Amino acid sequence: MLSVLRLHLPSDIPIVGCELTPYVILKRTDKSVITEDVNEFNPLDGQFLKYRWYRVQSDKKVAVCSVHPSEQATLQCIGCVKAKIPVSKSYHCSSKCFSDAWQHHRLLHERAASAVNENGNEEEEVFARINGQGNTGTGVVNTSLSASQSSSSLGNSTTLYPAAIQSSDGETMFEVGRSKTYTPTADDIGHVLKFECVVVDAETKSAVAHSSTIMTSRVIPAPSPSPRRLIPVSGIDVPGHFDVDGRISSVGTFTVLSYNILSEVYATIESYSYCPPWALSWAYRRQNLLREIVGYRADIVCLQEVQSDHFEEFFAPELDKHGYQALFKRKTAEVYNGDVNSIDGCATFFRRDKFSHVKKYEVEFNKAAQSLTDAVVPSAQKNTALNRLVKDNVALIVVLEAKFSNLGVDNPGKRQLVCVANTHVNMHQDLKDVKLWQVHTLLKGLEKIAASADIPMLVCGDFNSVPGSAPHSLLAMGKVDPLHPDLALDPLGILRPYPKLTHQLPLVSAYSSFARVATGLGLEQRRRMDPATNEPMFTNCTRDFIGTRDYIFYSADSLTLDFGASLELDADNRSLQRKNFKNGCSECRRAKKVISNATACPDLLHLAPNSPDAQVFKQFGSSPSAGDLGTSSSSKLSVFGRATLGSVAGVLQWLVLSVFVMSN
Repeated sequence: MLSVLRLHLPSDIPIVGCELTPYVILKRTDKSVITEDVNEFNPLDGQFLKYRWYRVQSDKKVAVCSVHPSEQATLQCIGCVKAKIPVSKSYHCSSKCFSDAWQHHRLLHERAASAVNENGNEEEEVFARINGQGNTGTGVVNTSLSASQSSSSLGNSTTLYPAAIQSSDGETMFEVGRSKTYTPTADDIGHVLKFECVVVDAETKSAVAHSSTIMTSRVIPAPSPSPRRLIPVSGIDVPGHFDVDGRISSVGTFTVLSYNILSEVYATIESYSYCPPWALSWAYRRQNLLREIVGYRADIVCLQEVQSDHFEEFFAPELDKHGYQALFKRKTAEVYNGDVNSIDGCATFFRRDKFSHVKKYEVEFNKAAQSLTDAVVPSAQKNTALNRLVKDNVALIVVLEAKFSNLGVDNPGKRQLVCVANTHVNMHQDLKDVKLWQVHTLLKGLEKIAASADIPMLVCGDFNSVPGSAPHSLLAMGKVDPLHPDLALDPLGILRPYPKLTHQLPLVSAYSSFARVATGLGLEQRRRMDPATNEPMFTNCTRDFIGTRDYIFYSADSLTLDFGASLELDADNRSLQRKNFKNGCSECRRAKKVISNATACPDLLHLAPNSPDAQVFKQFGSSPSAGDLGTSSSSKLSVFGRATLGSVAGVLQWLVLSVFVMSN
């Protein structure tokens, strides 16, 4: 006989539009445990599980805070009501809660501007009221909402199934679902959900045991992405022609997106204690990640920290709908729980209408470590060497053939190939020798590919190395100074002799190229770049680290950097450090509205292939709270970095956007 051993939800706070998938553990008569879905169409031992979802409505129901869903609302933003923003987003539990969220409200009001600006001093009164400088209630309503008031403002429930179950304590349960998963709707906002499963006999269809249930917290509305603010970049007009959406296009250009999306197994409350747990849930994050990735409309997409199950079940099928072909390389060891599905890796996607797949190479640094130790490490030190070098990192190398061409009649039939390397280098800062060895190993492999076919290179990824570090120097300069301080850490002697730490690939950082040639940059753009390295001030921003780790390098002899966009923030690096993490979760309240939406997202112009040195002009825009992200042109190279959790985790990560042109 089957019995339910445990029920668990990844997050107990449901979000409208985000699928809930309970984790159900079953025990069989022989004491074995299973986690597979045993439904009516897949019975086990003559039994299956019947599922029910209920919305629990109470006569005592009150409006809940849009920021802290466990708290009752006491304030309401009238600006949101007048602007016809969903009323559930207007509630707050305290003046401080409202004050912390005011900048987000203001952006929503501006986006909806019609009603908010009808009263000239309305916003000032709202702000004054919160700060205790006003005596009127204009703009903010103190409330103790009754059941009837909250029901009318939040919307009355619409049942999916006719039956309602009345309980003795004034609660009514409406059945809303009959499958294992359930996606909350707007009707569920402010209500608790109840999940019930019971073991049923496959023949009689009758229950053979008591039902097992689990209750959620109140359902909250999905946070709205904030509108991004545009910062103009001045310059001169450029040659080219405009697409129908107003962007310049030219033949032979393409776009690339590189993005560390943060694996679910690493998105733990221990690592991101300043984030609300629901914002760390994969069901919520994946929606934002997909919206952001699709919004960029890049021709090539390089993702890091993609779990195997997420690739197979989510990214590959979802991006296939948008015209992408997918390739994946999983890391070489199981993490933490021994579940092969939770192993992350590198995934590369490309538009089928722009490229065709020619060849795939997989780099397993573990195998390279084994070969290295067999060749140069004494037998007595092999185990020590392997323990240090074997870190399971991988690289995925893909050779693509372009279906477009900028070649003239002098080169009819010549294939346009490009080699795209996607990697995630070891993160541990006490293993600088391992980082450098991994990067050197990858570059030597790319050298062989380049020599065999004269293919332009793109090297993308999260290198976990700051500008000026030995790995960065090797990539950007083609060599490492023998006196570089990173070389002092070489316990295995694998980096010696130091002169061997070179490569012949003409690689250039997209960021540094952009900073050097984009003479039309204004102050707002310049201050996003480090003048010493010409790299961004940061691509990774957490409570514990702010700096640059993510890059795209390109072959400068065969690809032309056509255009780039700056790192757009609403605060400079110093103020970001002051603001975002000093209050822990208080800043998270604003940021959580746009989890995974922190990557720079400008509207782009790019140049014609024959005029790479011309300046460009356009408005670029984004901010740490930027939503509605996306670029619409399919003829530019967009370079983004590791935006792990977006701003909800305090991980505001930005890279530049660049346009490359294939040379003849």
